[in-house]
Amino acid sequence: MSKTKYPGVFVDKRGSIYYETELGTDKISGKRIRKKGRKDRQGKTFNSAFAANKELTRIKREYYEANGFSNFRMTYQEFMKNSYIPAYKTEVEASTFSSRERSFNVCVNRFGNTLLRDISAADVQNFRTWLLTDSDEGGAGYSQGYAGLVFGCFRKSLDHAVRLQYLTTNISKKIRAIPKSKHSVAFWTKNDFERVIAQIYVDNVYGHLSFVILWIYFLTGVRVNEGTALWWRDVDLEKKLMRVNHMLVLKNRHDWVRHDYTKTESGQRILTLDDDTVNVLKQWREVQKKFGLGNEEDFVMTYDGLPMIKSTISNIIHRYAKLAGVRPIEIKGLRHSHASYLINEFNVSVLVLSKRLGHSSPEITLKHYAHLWSGLDANVAKQISGNIKIETASKNHVRFVGNQTVKFDKLFPAKNPAKVDKGVRESINDAG
Repeated sequence: MSKTKYPGVFVDKRGSIYYETELGTDKISGKRIRKKGRKDRQGKTFNSAFAANKELTRIKREYYEANGFSNFRMTYQEFMKNSYIPAYKTEVEASTFSSRERSFNVCVNRFGNTLLRDISAADVQNFRTWLLTDSDEGGAGYSQGYAGLVFGCFRKSLDHAVRLQYLTTNISKKIRAIPKSKHSVAFWTKNDFERVIAQIYVDNVYGHLSFVILWIYFLTGVRVNEGTALWWRDVDLEKKLMRVNHMLVLKNRHDWVRHDYTKTESGQRILTLDDDTVNVLKQWREVQKKFGLGNEEDFVMTYDGLPMIKSTISNIIHRYAKLAGVRPIEIKGLRHSHASYLINEFNVSVLVLSKRLGHSSPEITLKHYAHLWSGLDANVAKQISGNIKIETASKNHVRFVGNQTVKFDKLFPAKNPAKVDKGVRESINDAG
């Protein structure tokens, strides 16, 4: 059996064309309703995949009409509310759904009352154009990155409709996807980081915690929610190890969940800590113990037992960056800063960096950080300088013959070649 370009239409080993599909579930027996055929309604075998698809479409239409299924007249809004969004919620983390909810609303507001089956390629193209158009010109005014995210959500919703057989094809795939914009994440250099931490007063608890937070992210490269999830049991100060096995998902400081997994399977890792980081953590744990924290199941990044939220960490970054005269960066920029630090200061290999960052493959590491190795090119050029001994011949050892002869009058098509400098003539003649 081989597939054709039409969903549900196949070609068997003998070259015979047939359709096969499911029309849903019988409401009485609960069994799946399957349809398979090699002939059209006139009893003729199919001579093309197009003919089989035409017959399959007819069967589906008549089935839906005969059974009075409401999904035949379902609007996009009804589909999203009753089918796609409830299913999507069961497949992703609550934080992921929360971040996508706004995108779903954009799609619903655009296609809400349009029948799911009536969405055309022109509708999709107009939606794509609107997403990428400035608000001054009547468009959404979104960045290319966010426009691509919304358009991607819309395409995936129609994929779901196809899987449930509300649609036979995903019409949005006839329109080109919105490519991701190339967004470089700002990061701090070693010098920037030194200037920032020089502004932190660690003799009060909150200042000390601010120092520890920035230090952990810059020196370990853990993801934001991996860092906020750290308990003291994850840190072995004697063996100088940090186990990264959890991620924190939270709505606020009092409503959070600490999952025993990370963003990817390879994200679960054990990091070896440098001596400076070990000393920073030891000192901070002693401070925590003075007010009843620092136990095995207490957060590392806390001053009151509750986890830190992203907005607080972001405020810490901006506050001390401003004092240091250094450009502020996003929290995830500290992860990029760690990568830059290891590459530029220690020339670590992509394999080492990939493992330390918890990437699923070195290719992912190169995708995000290949540009950081470009600075090493200057060192290579510096080492090349003077490495090759430059010594040329004192006289010509090559004479051109036959068709390779270069005639003087072709090189200098002057009316009176005799007037050309004699030295020039002799040098040319010597060359052949």
